[in-house]
Amino acid sequence: MGIQVVRFRDSQGIRWGTVAGDEIHVIPGGYPTLADMLASRGQVTWSGDETVKRTDVTWLSPVTVPSRIVCQGANYSSHRAEAGFEPQRPDFNLIFMKADSSLTGAESEIVRPEGVRLLDYEVEVGLVIKSPLTKRTVVTAENFLEYVAGIVIANDVSARDVQLLEGQWLKGKSFRTFCPTGPYLYLFDEGEAAVVHNLELKLFVNGELRQSAHTSQLLFKPEETLTELSGVMDLAPGDLILTGTPGGVALNLKPDELSVLSNSTVAYAEKEGVLLSSQSKRTQYLSAGDEVVCEVKTLDGRVDLGVQRNRVV
Repeated sequence: MGIQVVRFRDSQGIRWGTVAGDEIHVIPGGYPTLADMLASRGQVTWSGDETVKRTDVTWLSPVTVPSRIVCQGANYSSHRAEAGFEPQRPDFNLIFMKADSSLTGAESEIVRPEGVRLLDYEVEVGLVIKSPLTKRTVVTAENFLEYVAGIVIANDVSARDVQLLEGQWLKGKSFRTFCPTGPYLYLFDEGEAAVVHNLELKLFVNGELRQSAHTSQLLFKPEETLTELSGVMDLAPGDLILTGTPGGVALNLKPDELSVLSNSTVAYAEKEGVLLSSQSKRTQYLSAGDEVVCEVKTLDGRVDLGVQRNRVV
């Protein structure tokens, strides 16, 4: 079995620990960043003598700044269809990024920016990089755990009006608090590479199940995505790769609407009219007071990434 690692704040400050039922075993020593902890993994005492109650701590993102957050877009057929794309696997992997200042805790508030009208949610499995990738590397099931330390829940919160009207995915997905992460970072044990293909994702808004999928449905698998990214950019320990979200988000576009929104020659005002006409009556978009709950675990429950519970303000 792997290890459920958490990062939290209590009366003693910001600390790391491992989960044991209703308690957290505090990891001795200070690790300012996730990269620091991963670098010291062989020397870390995972079950320290000190314990604290889960109810006495505030969850923090186990992924820490600095971290590249590299994302896959439209990587489930169900989400491709609702976003106006053809549902089958496309010819290329859609890659974008989020700012690491969007990272926030598993029970922190999601702040809706002033002027954002179409605030959306996206539950995803996040891969945490273990070893540097500084040249093209063929990542396979056999060597996967050489490069991936573990997995976390992430919510790729998105301002659809910014993303689609301005054509700025980075900006529309990078507002502060737009990447709730955790609560648990599951660090893999030897022989657990297949776990990444056996995870069930669920997202609820105010108790209503909105998203439900399985990572076996990913169109571009983690191994091939890491291989592709390694040929493009450097990745370092503690970086986060988001593998894509399934269908069930608030956004729902017809292909002709997507065509207008994707056309750089169409005026902003015309795009705004198309988007708001299409989306203004959809009650699925997030509003102040909504609670978003995310869960990721294997079907047998052996690997459980915890429960993310964020309220929109």
